[in-house]
Amino acid sequence: MAATPLYHEIVCRARRAGLAGAGVLHGIEGYGASRRVHTTRILSPADSVPLMIVIIDTEEAIRDFLPQLDEFLAEALVVVDPVEVIRDADRPHKPARQGDAGVSS
Repeated sequence: MAATPLYHEIVCRARRAGLAGAGVLHGIEGYGASRRVHTTRILSPADSVPLMIVIIDTEEAIRDFLPQLDEFLAEALVVVDPVEVIRDADRPHKPARQGDAGVSS
């Protein structure tokens, strides 16, 4: 039986934590802390493809959630960046929220 992909586990934990949203973006090529280039080229191992996981919620909620990911983030780049939510389909009657944050790893 195949192991659960790490990105799936992170998205599931974000959902269970009640965060507003999460997504996984598949990159073509990139590198991180290891300085090793990850690529989607045919001869590269499947576990070496570059990924970016984006989680959207308030900065406070994201910072409270990050300790749940400590075991996974030893070699990850984590960025907390302010975003402006223009529309939230789950909350159609609330105005745009400024100061919300997105985190990517």
